[in-house]
Amino acid sequence: MNKIESSFLNKNQFGEDFLWGVSTAAFQIEGAHDSDGKGSSIWDVFTSQKGKIKNGHHALTACDFYNCYQDDIELIKELNIPNFRFSISWPRIMPTGVHPVNQAGIDYYNKIIDALIASGIEPWITLYHWDLPHALEIKGGWTNRESVSWFKEYVEVCVQHFGDRVKNWMVINEPSVFTGAGYFLGIHAPGKKGITNYLKAMHHVTLATTAGAKIIRNRIPEANIGTTFSCTHIEPATESQKDAEAAKRVDTLLNRTFIEPILGLGYPQKDLPVLKKLNNYILEDDLNNLDFDFDFIGLQCYTREVVKYSLLTPYIGAELVSAEKRNVISTDMGWEVYPPALYHILKKFNDYDGIRKIIITENGAAFPDIVTNGKVYDIKRTHFIQDNLEQILKAKKEGLNVEGYFVWSLTDNFEWAEGYNARFGLIHVDFETQKRTIKNSGLWFKDFLS
Repeated sequence: MNKIESSFLNKNQFGEDFLWGVSTAAFQIEGAHDSDGKGSSIWDVFTSQKGKIKNGHHALTACDFYNCYQDDIELIKELNIPNFRFSISWPRIMPTGVHPVNQAGIDYYNKIIDALIASGIEPWITLYHWDLPHALEIKGGWTNRESVSWFKEYVEVCVQHFGDRVKNWMVINEPSVFTGAGYFLGIHAPGKKGITNYLKAMHHVTLATTAGAKIIRNRIPEANIGTTFSCTHIEPATESQKDAEAAKRVDTLLNRTFIEPILGLGYPQKDLPVLKKLNNYILEDDLNNLDFDFDFIGLQCYTREVVKYSLLTPYIGAELVSAEKRNVISTDMGWEVYPPALYHILKKFNDYDGIRKIIITENGAAFPDIVTNGKVYDIKRTHFIQDNLEQILKAKKEGLNVEGYFVWSLTDNFEWAEGYNARFGLIHVDFETQKRTIKNSGLWFKDFLS
């Protein structure tokens, strides 16, 4: 008997109120890049540049969720998934990033929200999942302090049009990833590089996170408001003091820099001295405006990283020892398969006093999937989900705060710089024909949730 049949897990072990869901993002699934008045986003521009995306892939059509949303919502229902997390495309709502509003964009998301509710599925909206309007990037994007005002204007519009039916809101998705990859390393949109761009973007995004949350709270007092952070369990490569200190700096950068200011703790400048440069951009009232009492924090954890000291890496003095170099089992993203990472991350974030509720808002794995006789036997992904759920159960049994789990992702999709090469979905997508095939992992999850 294989593990899929014999898994001891059942959803009742997690408690009646535990939230089960699946996550997606607008740019990765919608396609329809210029339909019905949608403006261009930084990712539309970035993907059109040569050499930026593996195999020259683009997201002009992606999974065509823009036109297939009704069918995909049927599939969510078929899989017994009660909560659906999706993001709103800012340039679809406001093509230039600010007023005027594109009514066709509003109408589209109203149709999705209404279809979800009609199917008995709870909508969870992410307001910003990386697709900044290109018109704002021309003005500096997140490096421009005005980005906080632009974002507030956009949030007002979304809350005004969707707040009567949507109770669950996530303000910003994984700020450390899109600021680090997009404004420091230049490997994600908008492709900017340098410490100055990164620090400005970091501070403005953090200000925007709490500013957006305050607007939701103001407009919908009973709303369930959160924001999400990518987290990685960090371990030193050896027991040497240099490696331990390097690991601490990387942990500070990846896991602490964005959450601590919103908890009222300020930026962790002592443990990562380069963050002192932020003081050049912090204005008089900023520190008072950085914190907000979120109803929940979304954590997104996929793997662990092993870190060693490196004299050659500026600002951080550390480098990652890849899964390949360590000869450990890894996914198509090159990420080590290490389920205990999720447990360690939950333990770490439970140490913060200011967090009311933790939800795992993304977790999943990319493996090569092939359709054989109309079926996808993705045993590795099923095991990955089961093993991670076991870690959550372990955390819950120890009394740690964790109250939900959302799989990344519903369907295979456009995986940013990886293009269509990395498949994360519970549902396989043939990107030529848009045919959907529920994978074994999706069927297992369906049974588990029933």
